[in-house]
Amino acid sequence: MTTQQVANQTKTVTRRFGWWFLNPGDVVQPVEKAMGLKKGEKARKIGGQIRIVSIRREPLSAIDKADCIREGFPDYEPKDFTAMLQRRYNCGAHDEVNRIEFEYL
Repeated sequence: MTTQQVANQTKTVTRRFGWWFLNPGDVVQPVEKAMGLKKGEKARKIGGQIRIVSIRREPLSAIDKADCIREGFPDYEPKDFTAMLQRRYNCGAHDEVNRIEFEYL
């Protein structure tokens, strides 16, 4: 959903229902698609590597306007962002997400 924002380096926060194994300082490579690849398909890299700055567990509904901007959705209000993810992932506003802040290397 945010391939262009990562490519443009305008996204510095992401929320995931998973990725609990990450730690601050970890370096990872953003890719367009990593799961559900067919035999022989390879993940397409998006830009360079990123370093994890911080992680924390929080309810999806805890997002504020500043994080909507960091997520790459400057025109969204928190309620709009929360509703979008609820529709996309069939989850509740109070479901716990992993808020991951990162920097581009």
